[in-house]
Amino acid sequence: MSTLFEHARKLDAHGQVDDFWMLVEGDTILSTGHGEGPDAAARVDVGGHWLVPGFMDLHGHGGGGHSFDDGTREMEAALATHRAHGTTRSVISLVANPLASLRTSLREIADVADADPLVLGSHLEGPYLAQNRRGAHNGEFLRDPAPYELEELLGAARGTLRQLTIAPELPNAMEAIDVLVEAGVAVAIGHTEATFEQSREAFDRGARIVTHVFNAMPGIHHRAPGPVIAAFEDERVCLELILDGEHVHPDVAAMVFASAPGRVALVTDAMAAAGSHDGDYSLGSLTVTVHQGIARLRGTPTIAGSTLTQDQALRVAIQRSGVAPTRAVEALTLTPARALNLQHRHGLLAAGFAADAVLLDHDWNVTGVWADGRRL
Repeated sequence: MSTLFEHARKLDAHGQVDDFWMLVEGDTILSTGHGEGPDAAARVDVGGHWLVPGFMDLHGHGGGGHSFDDGTREMEAALATHRAHGTTRSVISLVANPLASLRTSLREIADVADADPLVLGSHLEGPYLAQNRRGAHNGEFLRDPAPYELEELLGAARGTLRQLTIAPELPNAMEAIDVLVEAGVAVAIGHTEATFEQSREAFDRGARIVTHVFNAMPGIHHRAPGPVIAAFEDERVCLELILDGEHVHPDVAAMVFASAPGRVALVTDAMAAAGSHDGDYSLGSLTVTVHQGIARLRGTPTIAGSTLTQDQALRVAIQRSGVAPTRAVEALTLTPARALNLQHRHGLLAAGFAADAVLLDHDWNVTGVWADGRRL
């Protein structure tokens, strides 16, 4: 059945169009324009509000009181929370765990992705991380990469491993990047002590993402620029940014947008408390205490993921970091799609793209969400 969205203020990476219409058939956008739209079996009058592409989250661990690594039902419940906040496509992230546990989780995510096209696949944030930058990952489960282990993990994921975070200074890490790139996995550097030079080598080997820039890595020093400057300088690299106002100061976030235009992907890195309440939660094998919306490893000052949703990240970007709305929406849509080489199907409100859309009021609050042409 065809559906016409009409009287919208369209906003995507290509800019703003007023009195916009969009004709959807099944799971695909057929055509777009402005003014009077064509006939359709059903109509959605947007009433002059913002219509933007569905949000894509490259990095999240749970939400609504549910964790992505606690089995299929918990995964589905967590996804429902984020979908209500505009995230129409999700990558399921896993913290460091024993390899057998990770293989089991990868199989479960592959099963969910087979049944639900809104799940893009998995992201192994651990276990190949630097001990001194492990953040909210259990240090007992961190290890150096080995080719046979990677093959086992790839096999368990059945082609759905989208992203893997690695500290490039670890033994065998560069060779591991080669294996992963050959397998079509987007390699991210993060939870790392990498130097500027090591980061550049990782990017030259095919790493294309920085996991939550500035967090769990060296900052910018005038004699040791580190991975952040290496990423700013490399036009091939996408920078994840957790923009909740806590992980990165809003003014520093503005600098990231200015330094890497079109290459910032806003991510939630959300744990189970996103869309839920303060209290104690599990993140992998560790306990996290959430107080006033900030998640920390219990009894420590270490930030442990976030309670962020993508619509909140959009508001912080526009209202506190002063990012232009077009660029902020791009960071939630087309940029993450590019990071996973999905930019020909996702990230724009244009003919031939997936019929994923979010309706926002004038204060950037979500009032409606559609994915594959269906209202969620």
